[in-house]
Amino acid sequence: MAKTRAIVPTEQMDRRILLLRGYRVMLDADLAEVYGTTTKALNQAVKRNRERFPAEFMFQLNRREKDEVVTNCDHLRRLKYSLNLPFAFTEYGAVMLASVLNSPVAVQASIAVVRAFIRLREILTTHKELARKLEQLEERIEGHDEEIVAIFEAIRELMAPPDKPGKRIGFHR
Repeated sequence: MAKTRAIVPTEQMDRRILLLRGYRVMLDADLAEVYGTTTKALNQAVKRNRERFPAEFMFQLNRREKDEVVTNCDHLRRLKYSLNLPFAFTEYGAVMLASVLNSPVAVQASIAVVRAFIRLREILTTHKELARKLEQLEERIEGHDEEIVAIFEAIRELMAPPDKPGKRIGFHR
């Protein structure tokens, strides 16, 4: 079995997945680098095959989104002065790109892209599970503080001598 090799290292690919409009996406510039092509060539291939890229596969960023992405992602500085608004591709769009580009590098890179999206999904699932368990633990021990305080108060009462002597039992003179 042939070993797949991504142009962009896997660790870097994970950081290129962004959250925009509720979708985890990669921008056209990043995918072009991963697939070993230019952004212009990638976008031309998409335009020639527009029917393969419905809204849940790809969308174009607006000016505000572009400015936010450029501000927050150092590796996208080069987009700052670009007049074009970048396209964002979901996991499905990234896979569809491989079939549109149809090169051995694109096929290998698409496998790496899918693995990066899957890894991110697993990390998010793990975090959600940990958050749920922490919440359950907090709910379980929520009343314990008050109970411990009550126990200490009861022990202090038992340790303290009575304020006044009690009535004597028995015969009095």
